[in-house]
Amino acid sequence: MTNEDAAAEGSLLLDDQLCFALYAAQRAVTAAYRPLLDDLGLTYPQYLVLLVLWERGESTVKELAGALRLDYGTVSPLLKRLEGAGLVRRERAPEDERSVLVACTGRGEELRERAARVPGALLTTTGLGAQEIARLREELWKLTERAVAAADRY
Repeated sequence: MTNEDAAAEGSLLLDDQLCFALYAAQRAVTAAYRPLLDDLGLTYPQYLVLLVLWERGESTVKELAGALRLDYGTVSPLLKRLEGAGLVRRERAPEDERSVLVACTGRGEELRERAARVPGALLTTTGLGAQEIARLREELWKLTERAVAAADRY
């Protein structure tokens, strides 16, 4: 263990905290997305819902919540607002009345073309290259897996 590792391991300094670095990065990235998504009339969480629907097609609320790693109570208001904007439709599954199916409307599908510019614009805005983004994303998914496993142990 290096001196730096030893100091950071027990440090209570804000800038030494991994959680704070992740929190600050998440807020900064979301802020960078904001003007791009404002042009689409979407919030960042609404954009994420649409990404799942564009990728997977019609999905249950449970499937959406799982894909987004959110609880049902968080996803439902997002869907209600997207439905009010005419971008998605919700309906009970005919084979299981307890399950709600969600799909993009024609307007929601049309928005997909405009949204296709968002990822590239973010790369330009941040100055990160595609390889840097891929490496960072891979490391963050590894961290996510480890943190979920650690949380599950408790």
